[in-house]
Amino acid sequence: MTHAWHDVTPGERLPAEFTSIIEIPMGSSVKYELDKQTGLLKLDRMLYSAVYYPANYGFIPQTLAEDDDPLDVLVLCQEPVAPLTMVRSRAIGLMTMVDSGKRDHKILAVALNDPEYNGFEEAGELPPHRLNMLRRFFQDYKQLEGKAVEVDEMQPAAAALPTIEDALERYSAHRRRGFQGGPLPVAARK
Repeated sequence: MTHAWHDVTPGERLPAEFTSIIEIPMGSSVKYELDKQTGLLKLDRMLYSAVYYPANYGFIPQTLAEDDDPLDVLVLCQEPVAPLTMVRSRAIGLMTMVDSGKRDHKILAVALNDPEYNGFEEAGELPPHRLNMLRRFFQDYKQLEGKAVEVDEMQPAAAALPTIEDALERYSAHRRRGFQGGPLPVAARK
C-alpha cells in the first residue's frame, strides 16, 4: 500500500510547483487528518462552528512543518476535490497562524489543472474578499472549542518558497534518522 505522506513524490519543479494531497474537500465541515502510521485518513472531528473549509485542504508529501505534521496547503480550484487525490499545485502565497502556541504555516496554492485558477501567480491577484474568507475561516473555526488562533496577513508567493524548502529539508533529516512513533514504511526507507 502506498503511504500518502512518505511514498508520493512531492514534485519535480519544487518549491514553486508541487503535488498536494487533499485531505478535506472545499465546503466540508468534517476535519479529516492523515494517520501518520498507515497513510490513510482518519476522522479528527466535526468542526464545532458553523463554518466550512473555503478551499481544498491538504499537505505536501515528504515535508515536515514546524508543528511536526506535513506542511499544510490550501488549494484553490472551482470544485471540491475528493480526499487523497493528488493535485498538481503552484504556491501563490503563505498564511501563518499561531495555534496552541506553535507556528502553523499554510501554503496558498492554485490547482494547475484548473483553468479558472491556474493563471494566478500571487495571492494579491485574488479578489480581496476571497483572501478575507480564507483568513477569517482560520480565525473562527476553533472559537467554539475555546481555542484562540492568531492569523497573520497573507504573504506573497516568494515567502512560501523558503517555507516549502525548509519543510522538505526537515523531512529529509528526520527520514535519515527515522521518525518518532515508529519506523517508516519499507517503501519510504529507500
